[in-house]
Amino acid sequence: MEYTTLEGRLIMPEYGRNIQQMVAFSLTIEDREERTRCVKTIINIMGNLFPYLRDVADFKHKLWDHLAIMSDFKLDIDFPYEIVEKENLHTRPESIPYKKSRIRYQHYGRTLEEMIEKVAEYPEGDEKSELIRLISNQMKKCFLTWNKEVVDDRKIFDDLRELSKGKLDIPDNFLKLVESKDVLHNRRSKPKKK
Repeated sequence: MEYTTLEGRLIMPEYGRNIQQMVAFSLTIEDREERTRCVKTIINIMGNLFPYLRDVADFKHKLWDHLAIMSDFKLDIDFPYEIVEKENLHTRPESIPYKKSRIRYQHYGRTLEEMIEKVAEYPEGDEKSELIRLISNQMKKCFLTWNKEVVDDRKIFDDLRELSKGKLDIPDNFLKLVESKDVLHNRRSKPKKK
């Protein structure tokens, strides 16, 4: 009895040992046309293993890349796509530069702080007033999500003034924010997913 664990490591386990053996067999075929026909059949079988991915863009291209990887880039055929090179297979992508600045209030988050900075630069008018209203309501929702206590609108406006470096000074009678009980009630009344 043969144990599959004694047959060596699977290069791409998601395709299984049979596909890997087919690829290994295709490497032994001497006739180039016959080898190409065999490889195309293997690609079709690999595609049948994941039928739900057929509509994904570049699915066939990925299959050809995977086939090249499983053959250790030794297949001598005309690939229909430009395949990944062996040298580029394990290169790390460039790191994404993140802002190093400190977030003043964690419960509001960096995105909301950046939005406040942008709105502070807007010219006075209805659009700016509407954006302030939307941001203020979002700030109140974020505050209640993390702090679980009722918050006064004045606290939100004070935070808004501070985050905008004094550029957005909201008077008390400017607008009325969503009630805390409404935000808390909406969060509790949502049905839980099972």
